[in-house]
Amino acid sequence: MARKWLRNGVLIAALTVSLCGGLVPGASARDYAAPAGIQVQGTVAVAQLPREAVNTLNLIAAGGPYPYEKDGIVFGNYERLLAPQRRGYYHEYTVPTPRARNRGARRIVCGGPLRQTDNCFYSDDHYTSFKRIVE
Repeated sequence: MARKWLRNGVLIAALTVSLCGGLVPGASARDYAAPAGIQVQGTVAVAQLPREAVNTLNLIAAGGPYPYEKDGIVFGNYERLLAPQRRGYYHEYTVPTPRARNRGARRIVCGGPLRQTDNCFYSDDHYTSFKRIVE
């Protein structure tokens, strides 16, 4: 899929985790245009994410441990807002919401292998909309 996007001139952002455990920008996604079929509402830089979302990205890259039992489960993409993929491609993770009594509405959904953070999306409205996470 990435080759197809690159062929179409789309610059894909990559985030890598340094050995120190922090996120290190691997690429930028200036003027990112979503391929046909994806209804992502723009991009959000890691620096613009809430602190809790950055912490969640670090946990994803480290493989956990996650604070919520459902973190890392398969995201079904039933809303069809992300690119169609085989079942099991996307996984969802909770972004804690301060003062919330439950998991809240904020999530990160990543596509591809577990612990990979270069194909992640942020939703602050429980999957009603997504922004691609870039640096």
